[in-house]
Amino acid sequence: MIHGDARVKRVTSRNQPEPARARASQTARVRIAMHHQPIVVRICSLFIVTFLAAASAQDVPQVSPAMSFFITSTGRGFGGNLGGLAGADAICLLRATAVGRGDRLWRAYLSAPSSADSPAVNARDRIGRGPWINAQGIQIAANVEELHSERVNLTRDTALTEAGAQVAPTRHDILTGSNPDGTLYTRGDATCGGWTSLSEGRAMLGHHNRSGGGQGDSWNSAHLSRGCSQAALRASLGDGLLYCFAAD
Repeated sequence: MIHGDARVKRVTSRNQPEPARARASQTARVRIAMHHQPIVVRICSLFIVTFLAAASAQDVPQVSPAMSFFITSTGRGFGGNLGGLAGADAICLLRATAVGRGDRLWRAYLSAPSSADSPAVNARDRIGRGPWINAQGIQIAANVEELHSERVNLTRDTALTEAGAQVAPTRHDILTGSNPDGTLYTRGDATCGGWTSLSEGRAMLGHHNRSGGGQGDSWNSAHLSRGCSQAALRASLGDGLLYCFAAD
């Protein structure tokens, strides 16, 4: 009996440890998982944040930190009705902010007639002193005088949007309301009623690519629009776009 009991005891001791070891192993795995869970969570969280930051960085175009000039990639969409000069300036600020350059004093290059509240405005007088740099870091003009001279560095390759993209030749008409020297065009309304009209009036336009009909090589005074509606602006290869300059 002693041997039998001993034999039974030995058999039991051989059979029992296997499930015990399995339970112990499982418990150890759970404990390890629980121990490492915060690290895994932190690693995953860091990965997600890094991924989102990289995606966000890709969404914002990399433009020169010195950018102080651009053409708006989009207009307001209401033809020559920009909401006046203040509304046009707001469009410039909005587009600059979209590429991380909203910390400048942005002004639309527009002339405007006098009103009950303000005297006439010349585009050249509201854009600061220069120099002006495009989104790729290329200088287009050192000062107001050079900007309105033959030395101005404005071509289809340098007159870029806020994101550093070229403007299509089918959208080359840029609203200005100005003469070649940057003063208000006064031979009839050329500002869509002070940039408030969606239909009546016309606008003086410049060619950003220095090519086309009228005084085609003029970046700021090439020809008048056919009207002030969005359709009229598009009819002569425009889209209600603006030149924007940092005035500070």
